Amino acid sequence: MNRSVLSEKFVEKFGVFHDKKYFFAPGRINLIGEHIDYNGGFVFPTAITYGTYAVVSKRLDKKIRLYSQNFSSDGIIEIELNDIEYANITSWAKYVIAVILAYKNAGHKVETGFDAYIEGNIPNGAGLSSSASLEILTGIILQNIGGYTVDKIENAKLGQIAENDYVGVKCGIMDQFAIAMGEKNKAILLNTEDLVYDYVNCDLSTYDLLIMNTNKKRGLADSKYNTRRAECEAALSILKRHAFINNLCDLTRAEFDKISHYLTDDTLLKRARHAVTENERVKLAVNVLKEGNLFEFGQLLNESHKSLKDDYEVTGIELDTIVELASNEDGVIGARMTGAGFGGCAIALVEKEKVAKVIDFIERNYTEKIGYKPSFYIAKIASGAKMFDEDQGDFYE
Repeated sequence: MNRSVLSEKFVEKFGVFHDKKYFFAPGRINLIGEHIDYNGGFVFPTAITYGTYAVVSKRLDKKIRLYSQNFSSDGIIEIELNDIEYANITSWAKYVIAVILAYKNAGHKVETGFDAYIEGNIPNGAGLSSSASLEILTGIILQNIGGYTVDKIENAKLGQIAENDYVGVKCGIMDQFAIAMGEKNKAILLNTEDLVYDYVNCDLSTYDLLIMNTNKKRGLADSKYNTRRAECEAALSILKRHAFINNLCDLTRAEFDKISHYLTDDTLLKRARHAVTENERVKLAVNVLKEGNLFEFGQLLNESHKSLKDDYEVTGIELDTIVELASNEDGVIGARMTGAGFGGCAIALVEKEKVAKVIDFIERNYTEKIGYKPSFYIAKIASGAKMFDEDQGDFYE
C-alpha cells in the first residue's frame, strides 16, 4: 500500500494537515487450533501482510471523524467524544467506538478527537479478522493521540473486550493477540487460558501458504458462533462434575474418552470432542513444524478440517468444496478452513512451483459447483500492529 497515495486520499477527505501519522494492523490466519481459544486451548496463529491502514491527524476538539474507503457509501462518520456512550452507530465504525469505550472504561485517557482515513485489503467477512485488525489499529491510534503507551497484550485484551461487550460477539482473544503480537516469519503458540506464548519459526521451505477465499460472506454476530460457544459451556458444565478441569481443553484425548459417556446429548459430545482433539493437534503440529516435517503438518491440517466439519459443524458446502478440491490436487499436502467458519477462508500448503496450477484447478471446479468464483492470496507472515514514522519507509505491499 503506497503511503503517498493514502496521504493524498486523506487530504481529499479531510483537508491539508501537517501532523499526519501512519498506522498499520495486520490480519491473521490461524494455522491450526480452531474454535478452542474460548475453551482454554492452544492456538497457532500468524499475522499476515494483508491488513488495515490508517492516516490520522489529531484534532483540537473532541470530534472524531472517520472515513473508510472500504465502505465509501457511508461517507464521513462523525462522533462526539462527549456523547460516545450514546452513539448509535451500526456501521463498521461501531468497532472503533467499541474500542474507545473499552479504553475509557479501563481508565485510559480518550480526551482528544482525530480525523482518520482508513483503508484495508483484508476481504470483509472472509475470516481473516478484519474486525480485530481494526480494533487493534484503533488501540494504537488512541495511544498515540493520548500520548501514552499500553502494553501490546493489554491492547489485545481491550480489543477482545470491545468485541465481546460492545459488538456482541463472544470471541476468544486469539485474533487480537496475533494481530498485536505478531512477528515476521514466526507463528505464535498461544495458551489461551493464561496467555503464555512462544514464537515458533515458520519455515515452509518449498511450500507456499495459500489463502483460499470462498467469497461467501458471513457475519459472526449473525452466525452460529455464539451458539457453538454456549454448547461448549454446556458440555463443560457436565464434565466438570466428573473431572477437575476449568476448560474442555484441560482434558487429554485419553481422559476425555473415559468420561465422554456422561455427554448423553450427541451435539454436546461432538462439540467437546472437537475441542479436545483439536488442542492435541495443535501440540503435534508445533512439534512436527519444528522438526521440519511439513508432510505430517499438512496431514494435521486435513484432520483439523474433518473435525470442524463433522464434530463442530462450522464449515458448509463452500468451505468443504474448496478444501476437498485443494486436498485432491497434486502439490497440496494439507488444507483446512481457518477462522470462525460458516464461509470465509481456507488455507492450503502448496508446492511453490504448482501454486498457479492448483489455483486454476480449484477456481474452475469451485465456480462450476458453487456458481461464483473464489479468490486467492499468498500469505506472508508479518509483524504486528504499529505506527510508521515518516522516515521508516513504506507500508507492506
